[in-house]
Formats: sequence, C-alpha cells, structure tokens
Amino acid sequence: MNCGREPGGTSASEQGICPAATHSSYDGLNSGKNGGRICWAIAGTLCEGEVQGTFAAKFGDCVSCHFLTLVSREEERFRIW
Repeated sequence: MNCGREPGGTSASEQGICPAATHSSYDGLNSGKNGGRICWAIAGTLCEGEVQGTFAAKFGDCVSCHFLTLVSREEERFRIW
C-alpha cells in the first residue's frame, strides 16, 4: 500500500509497523515480501487509519479495496470474484 509502515518506513515510528510487513509465513505469496501482498488475510492491518480485525470481520471491506483488486489482476492465478 506504500503506507510507510514497514520496518524503517516513514510512518513506522508514528503509526507502528504493520503486521503485513512482518508476517513472514506469507513471504513470496502474490510476488510480495512477507504479507505485503496478502494483507486482507492478516488480522490487525490498518485500513484508512483504522485497525482491522480478523479475516472474517474485515474481508467485506477488503473486497472493495483498490489494492486487492490490483493484486488480483496482477496475479491471475487467483480471483476473489
């Protein structure tokens, strides 16, 4: 999302490090580093400055996210709709 919340990022000291930036079990998925390109599946990520909950609680909002749409188009091997 280019939010600067990765370790050492421009917003990390103010807003904290995003869980997607350090979730190493998803490293490489969707051609990303750690969970950076599968953020919708990681609990506790931020969306518009608000901490999101579990996958089940937040995925409805994620479906309309421009980033999820972008990743879906770029990674033709998966579709969410």
